Formats: sequence, structure tokens, C-alpha cells
Amino acid sequence: MELKQAPTAETAMLIRRPVADVFEAIVDPGVTTKFWFTHSTGRLDGGKPVEWEWRMYGVSTKVEVSEMFPNERIVMQWSDPPTTVVWTFTKMPGDTTFLEVRNFGFAGSGDEQVNQAVESTGGFSLVLAGAKAWLEQGLTLGLIGDRHPKGISA
Repeated sequence: MELKQAPTAETAMLIRRPVADVFEAIVDPGVTTKFWFTHSTGRLDGGKPVEWEWRMYGVSTKVEVSEMFPNERIVMQWSDPPTTVVWTFTKMPGDTTFLEVRNFGFAGSGDEQVNQAVESTGGFSLVLAGAKAWLEQGLTLGLIGDRHPKGISA
């Protein structure tokens, strides 16, 4: 199957916290581990790659930031083969933030690219829901760990 347009994973969420708090939650693994990955070798920062781990699944990925505009946008590459993830932080009225995530550059056949985009959309939707719960209510929902429980085949 040949695609006329490359598939892109897209999701977004309003988070009722100031943009600086939401931005920090994505770059600081001390916060991000509350709702996404379990371990990191450091903060997201342009110029130095970090490794993120999901120990419950025994997987990790290298993450490299190619652009960072504090409180506005992060562009990073991750996964193998690498894809691009763009985080856009929009300041909204009432000290709230609209956080958008786009993931693109998937490899493989047309069907494989579409499947990766669908899976990525679902994954990033869970990340944003988990971030919202943590940042607004201080709740750790365990969404990522509960997505693929042992005993359920994919």
C-alpha cells in the first residue's frame, strides 16, 4: 500500500496548570516518571541525548532534542528507527496550557506506518491524560503500566 500522505500521530489536552509547570513536567524526569516512563538518564535538553526506560516492559529508547524553545515547543527524535515528536505548549487563559503532541516519520510499509501512527496516538493520549491527572490532582494513575498487563497478548 502506497500512502499519499505520511501518517502522523496527533493528540492534545488542556491541562489546568501554568505553561511553565507543564513544560517542566515533560523535561524533568523527576516529574515525568509520575505519569510516563520509569527511569531516565537526565533532563531533556538540547545537545545531550538521554535514555528513557519503561522497566515494567523491559524496554528503553534514546531521546535526542533537536529544538527547544522553553514553555513553547520541544522537537525530539526517539525510537528505532527514529521518529520525530513535536510538543507544542500554548498558554491559555486562567493559567492553563493546551499541550499538543505530533509524532511522525514512521518507517516500513504503508500499513506498518499507519499501525505505528495509531499506536503512537493511543500512547501519547495516555501520556497526556496521566500528565493532566498528576499536574491537576497529584494522582498517579499508572496508565502506561496498565496498558499492556501481563497475561494479555497484544
